[in-house]
Amino acid sequence: MLGFAANSVLCRLALATGSIDAVSFTTARVLSGALILWLIMFRSVSTGTAFSPRILPAAMLFLYAALFSFAYLQLTTATGALILFGSVQIGLLGMAVWQRQRQTAWEWLALIVANIGFVWLMLPDASRPSILSACLMAGAGIAWTIYTWVGRGSVQPVKDTANNFIAALPLVMLLAVLCGLFNFNWNIQPQGLLLAIISGALASGLGYVCWYRALPSLSASQAGMVQLMVPALAAGGGVLVLAETIPIRVWMAGGLILGGIAISLVGKTRPAA
Repeated sequence: MLGFAANSVLCRLALATGSIDAVSFTTARVLSGALILWLIMFRSVSTGTAFSPRILPAAMLFLYAALFSFAYLQLTTATGALILFGSVQIGLLGMAVWQRQRQTAWEWLALIVANIGFVWLMLPDASRPSILSACLMAGAGIAWTIYTWVGRGSVQPVKDTANNFIAALPLVMLLAVLCGLFNFNWNIQPQGLLLAIISGALASGLGYVCWYRALPSLSASQAGMVQLMVPALAAGGGVLVLAETIPIRVWMAGGLILGGIAISLVGKTRPAA
């Protein structure tokens, strides 16, 4: 979750300062993630180096990363995280219901508690976002929902994540070519490029491996609720970067969010009645 929050902070910081454009940020992010994961896979005997891409997760990874970058041209860190992971939670719950997965009373209680804290924390920072940017971030949320759902069946997190990043590269390059044909305003400065590389190699590449490793042990609703801590973490990262103060309601709302997550995880360990 720290990696997810870092992506929001790093992307918003890079774009808000004008040190890189959205397409270049996306390209550097996916490329650096693919490189670091390929190196890890290459050095690991257990995973092997055979390239076996799957179209759906690779396409969803690309779509998420591209829409995420363009959305953060206008949205604040907190608002973007609210829309993104709110969409993810709704999407995962909808998929669980669609597949007729039974939700326990503990999971519904956790969902209510976490969402109370989630809305309390984020609503003051989410007034009047750009409609276009909000739609782009919601689209990124849908793509991430599908990427997460597919990842629940991963048995080799490093290899699967590496294949996803590598297979997403042609789509990223195609986006760059299309933007070049339409006289896109390229802007790449050292600071922005460095932020994109950190986002791709560490927060995304290694972070998504950890996520794929954790997913098989989480239900769909739990996977959604665990990610509700990301906006709180992202808001905290924004505070550190921008030297903002944290009101008492933020601490209390964060406690509700973490409490909801704890209820969900504790409820999972309890035997069914």
